[in-house]
Amino acid sequence: MDEIELTLSKREILGKKVKTLRHQGMTPVHLFGPTTKSAALQGDTGVLEKVLEEESKIALISLKVGTEKRARHVVVREVQRNCLTGELLHIDFYQVQMKEKIKMDVPVLLVGEAPGAKISGNMLEHELNTISVESLPAKLPANIEIDVSSLTEGGQSIRIKDLALEDGVTILNQPELVVVRIATARAYREAAVEEEVTEAEEPVETTAPIEEPKE
Repeated sequence: MDEIELTLSKREILGKKVKTLRHQGMTPVHLFGPTTKSAALQGDTGVLEKVLEEESKIALISLKVGTEKRARHVVVREVQRNCLTGELLHIDFYQVQMKEKIKMDVPVLLVGEAPGAKISGNMLEHELNTISVESLPAKLPANIEIDVSSLTEGGQSIRIKDLALEDGVTILNQPELVVVRIATARAYREAAVEEEVTEAEEPVETTAPIEEPKE
């Protein structure tokens, strides 16, 4: 079982004062879990960025806090970044129990080239960016790769029901949900017309003039 190794230290600086940590090249971290006492941690920003990069390939992280000898098994639950600069602001780690299944939203990674998208007027549409799965932590995929090379014509799609994951990993999304498809120019036009018709059919609220009672 592959794991990413990481060591963090306990954090004393809380609240708005964490800005000083970031100026020192450190990122605040929050650790929690169903049987874990919530803990405020911190780590070197450069190291954490490398962990996040590796986490896209290996979901499970072996985390040591301070001088602890025994590592904890954690997954990344949430990453906060500055929406303008991309600066890493905060990470939430969720401690898992290796014998208990967990539910996670796993990123979808499209691979290959879709021949149908090269036809004039067609476009590859990525409908689902994440897929919800349930599995034991050791089986948890870092991402779900979907080969789009089978999409050769407009209108073709890959749905949840078409995916085959490793034994022990259950997809929780509805089977008919479209993950990726080849949309055609005709489909775009029909959607636009349908939208115009819908807008035209929407009732317009009017207020009738109030007549003064006749004496």
